[in-house]
Amino acid sequence: MAMRKLAVTIILPCYNEGPTFEKSVKKIVSVLKKLKKNWEIIFVEDKSTDKTKKTIEKLVSQIKNSRAIYHSKNQGRGKSVADGIKTAKGEICGFLDVDLEVSADYIPLFTREIENGADMTIGRRFYERGMKSIARYLASKIYSSLVKTFLKIPIEDTEAGYKFFNRSKILPILSQVHDKHWFWDTEICARAYWSGLKISEIPILFERRTDKKSTVRMIPDTINYIRNLIRLKAKLKSQNAKLQIKI
Repeated sequence: MAMRKLAVTIILPCYNEGPTFEKSVKKIVSVLKKLKKNWEIIFVEDKSTDKTKKTIEKLVSQIKNSRAIYHSKNQGRGKSVADGIKTAKGEICGFLDVDLEVSADYIPLFTREIENGADMTIGRRFYERGMKSIARYLASKIYSSLVKTFLKIPIEDTEAGYKFFNRSKILPILSQVHDKHWFWDTEICARAYWSGLKISEIPILFERRTDKKSTVRMIPDTINYIRNLIRLKAKLKSQNAKLQIKI
């Protein structure tokens, strides 16, 4: 009897995930089991300096539908996601941040959105009330305005770590994306939009976890984002005639 084709691949980019990691993965698995579809999990371990790799090895031995990619050196979150997409077996593939500051419960909704015809589905974060989220909220709004100003794309939240894809449609775009780190998200969104992919956005609640140290460095990361926006716009201007887009 022929094997059923895999429907969904969940990619989990991992770097120094700490003690909350295993619990988060179990939550993701519990959501996937309710999907009533064939699924797999791909861990992409980006040369962590803590016990993340050992935890992944343990989880892969326990979770039947899982496998792992281990980077020999730290290459960045974007490269981790891209490597996962390239090796994914699911017709639908997506990634989420494994700290689950955005709940795994959104997985079925994102999956249905791709099934219903979207080529790419992006999370649009809204924030819990309180001072602990105000800085992220403001940074997100400012960056969104900069993206729209520089790149002329109508996407509200390019940076949310929750994106699903029609794998066959996003694969050709991957070869165009040059950034390997956090700016990868902005670049994949921009290039997918310019290539005419059908993109949808889904509101997702972001809840800051205080039991996990964030790898986001607000000020230096923001400066790097702005530099990358300027570089990408300059590159696109030089390719304007070839790409036939207006900047």
